[in-house]
Amino acid sequence: MNETASTAVHDRWAWADRGNCVGHQDLFYNDDHDLKGERRKNEELAKQLCQTCPVLERCRRYAVEERELYGVWGGMTELERHKMAGRLRTG
Repeated sequence: MNETASTAVHDRWAWADRGNCVGHQDLFYNDDHDLKGERRKNEELAKQLCQTCPVLERCRRYAVEERELYGVWGGMTELERHKMAGRLRTG
């Protein structure tokens, strides 16, 4: 990757470095082997971290616009984003 492309990628993701999620990826992304109760607990903890996050709106917008499939983004789970995207399309 050349320097210009590298800078563009960094600029696109610079907001993420300020997120409350930094260092807590285990809460924001579930393992396929997690039990349902553990998954829900992690999602709730992740969403709590999101509530005071300085990049909450930017993160949520990114996840919806890019159709992010996995993890908690902007305080929303995969299912919540999917439902929101459906409402946005249907008005």
